[in-house]
Amino acid sequence: MNLSDVTALNQKYSNASAEEVLRFFLSEYKNKIALASSMGVEDQVLTHIIADIDKSCRIFTLDTGRIFPETYSTIERTKMQYGINISIFFPDSTAVEKMVNEKGVNLFYESIENRKLCCNVRKIEPLRRAFQGLEVWICGLRKEQAITRENTQMIEWDANNQLIKINPLINWTEKELWDFVHKNGVPYNKLHDQGFPSIGCQPCTRAIKNGEDVRAGRWWWENPETKECGLHAK
Repeated sequence: MNLSDVTALNQKYSNASAEEVLRFFLSEYKNKIALASSMGVEDQVLTHIIADIDKSCRIFTLDTGRIFPETYSTIERTKMQYGINISIFFPDSTAVEKMVNEKGVNLFYESIENRKLCCNVRKIEPLRRAFQGLEVWICGLRKEQAITRENTQMIEWDANNQLIKINPLINWTEKELWDFVHKNGVPYNKLHDQGFPSIGCQPCTRAIKNGEDVRAGRWWWENPETKECGLHAK
């Protein structure tokens, strides 16, 4: 598939429902498509929809070694509720040891360069392994989440990973998201009830204050323009 094909698909499905988009891609790319889940509420909604369409769809998550206990609990509750498997990818232990011994355990607080190094070792490299054999990856991005995501499209070409990237919830609002969760009994990370709208690694995530945007608790010591780990680089 080339860029013009992706553009055509985006034009066709830009205003389609999440279910319509997922039904098309799960049918067209069976065994070549996967949901990359952070176990956040957006990905939990996608898991619910996907499990209703095709329980055999591959779903994976990344265990960076620094995630919250509540995230582990969410993984187990989700597997039990939907009767599905969630594959877990870990960072290379040798690379983690080298980074920590050279830069320190909490290197990410010292500079953006260090933070991006940590994200690369703990997230980007495992993600690339998880992508092997895929043609499409499903993401829970929403335009409302951050200024870095305002121009994100429903269907995109991920040049870095040479994959089609679909964002079925891209136009959903926070209210629509939670209305769906409560209506359908979707299991979610209990940290969301404690002021954590976006949940990543424990030392790089905090609860947000009233009036802050939903990504304010991620890498809060950085400027908003730099708050991406590289998973969604353009």
